[in-house]
Amino acid sequence: MKRNQLRELRELTIPELQQKARETKEELFNLRFQLRTGHLSDFSRVRATKRTYAQIQTAISEKRIAEAKHGAA
Repeated sequence: MKRNQLRELRELTIPELQQKARETKEELFNLRFQLRTGHLSDFSRVRATKRTYAQIQTAISEKRIAEAKHGAA
């Protein structure tokens, strides 16, 4: 993801991020399945999708920490 995409990602709400994470996880599953069956031609997509999923999870964690911090004060 590029920086502007990460910025847009961080502007989403937690439910939107969770939905995006589910979609990305499903895409990763399909890519891995294609890899095992020999139908995947672009192997770099697996790594990029794993990275995107991790970035979404990080954004969710950041939002939860920020909520906890502001909720406790």
